[in-house]
Amino acid sequence: MASIRLGDIAPDFTAETSQGELNFYDYLGDGWGILFSHPADFTPVCTTELGTAAKFKDEFEKRNVKMMALSVDGAESHAEWIKDINETQNTIVNFPIIADEDRKVSDMYDMIHPNANDTLTVRSVFIVGPDKKIKLILTYPASTGRNFYELLRVIDSLQLTANHKVATPANWKHGEKVVVSPSISTEEAKEIFSGGVEEVKPYLRLTPDPTT
Repeated sequence: MASIRLGDIAPDFTAETSQGELNFYDYLGDGWGILFSHPADFTPVCTTELGTAAKFKDEFEKRNVKMMALSVDGAESHAEWIKDINETQNTIVNFPIIADEDRKVSDMYDMIHPNANDTLTVRSVFIVGPDKKIKLILTYPASTGRNFYELLRVIDSLQLTANHKVATPANWKHGEKVVVSPSISTEEAKEIFSGGVEEVKPYLRLTPDPTT
């Protein structure tokens, strides 16, 4: 099947999860979503990731983002794995994990990469906007754990740039200066942004974060 790309509509699905049968679109409602996959249950790196995700749930909720994870093992296996995650990571897994034994969702989201492994999902992250379009795709190798601070940073940027005519520079964090969109003139920018516009170069204009 064709790869999913940025801007594509996120495929909808109904699947069995650790919290019962759920429909993806219904679960997200009119908010944002983050879908992240795991190669299998009882894998060490993913155990730390799911524990970390649980601890970050409040931060995601502040941003109106719901989490959903995926593994190609079944719901019973998930239930046992969740016990291990809660014990070893000192948390409570508080979001659904899809039981994707038939690989339906994995195939839909192109999560199985033959060059990495013929059957196991790669560790992908998809961020979905309220319009159900894919806003970000990240794919990690099995040996490298995901950085949830980076996922929060990206969501802050996506939500800011969706609502204001700005972009965020390298290493940007919420509250720092942002880049004025090239689509508007400096004169127009000075009218829009009350914090002022700093013209470093005609194509590089900075302004304070309009949300702070």
